[in-house]
Amino acid sequence: MDRLLARLAREGVSLPHGVHMTVRRRPAPTPREPARGRHADGLITIASYNIHKCIGVDKRFDPSRVADVIAELDADIVALQEADRRFGRRIGLLDMTAIERRTGLRMVPISSAPGGHGWHGNALLVRVGRVAAVRRLALPGGEPRGAVMVDLDLPMGRLRIVAAHLGLLKRHREGQAAAILAALSEGTDAPSVVIGDLNEWRLGRRSSLCLLEKSFGETGPVVPTFPSRLPTLPLDRILVNRRGLIQAVEVHNTALARIASDHLPLSATLNLGMVARARLPEDAIPEVA
Repeated sequence: MDRLLARLAREGVSLPHGVHMTVRRRPAPTPREPARGRHADGLITIASYNIHKCIGVDKRFDPSRVADVIAELDADIVALQEADRRFGRRIGLLDMTAIERRTGLRMVPISSAPGGHGWHGNALLVRVGRVAAVRRLALPGGEPRGAVMVDLDLPMGRLRIVAAHLGLLKRHREGQAAAILAALSEGTDAPSVVIGDLNEWRLGRRSSLCLLEKSFGETGPVVPTFPSRLPTLPLDRILVNRRGLIQAVEVHNTALARIASDHLPLSATLNLGMVARARLPEDAIPEVA
């Protein structure tokens, strides 16, 4: 970590205004209220987690430890990055059957490789709604990168999710963000979420995501998630295209999460009920006594 900070200092990198530096350490959360209760108000929880091919900061390959962190999240939708082997056979690294049995999260069928979890390592797990459409996006750049776009039908309506892991170079990320925006413009006007390890810590005009951020307009608090032992850079992001959709954003900073991967998970509470009500005509909204 000291070497990372020293390198950033040598390169003249400073965290932009608006990045929240306080990441609260907390014990593993107790389960929230039952799904039926919290979904009745249109609230769902979505999370992003770069699992670093299940190799922790202690250099141990331990998929069961990553599965424990996923269970800690208690999220309704989880976007994973680096969920498949990168070279050779692109098989998945997690026991998805055990995860589904434990958490209710089921894997969206994305992979074109037998035994794979996702597309270029991007996997999506859901335990609410019905998957209406899946599209694999090949992103431009000097290294193989991709994103998955999933339309999910929920009780409050459709939600479009783009789960992505963007490149290491700024010019590549700019092209990848433009490709995601082009894909999002097709087919639906549903509320949309872009989520994942976007590999960008800058905000505003210097950010490779500036067009995406400007188009979406709602990002919620930007908080550091990397490196997991002492998070400094906000590489993991959640962006939405509806005002009021993000109700809260939180870094999942537990003892287990700090060691299971080099990234901490990032989660957000989405208020789909508020968005649905905002789209109704005024005379269709019931009065509250």
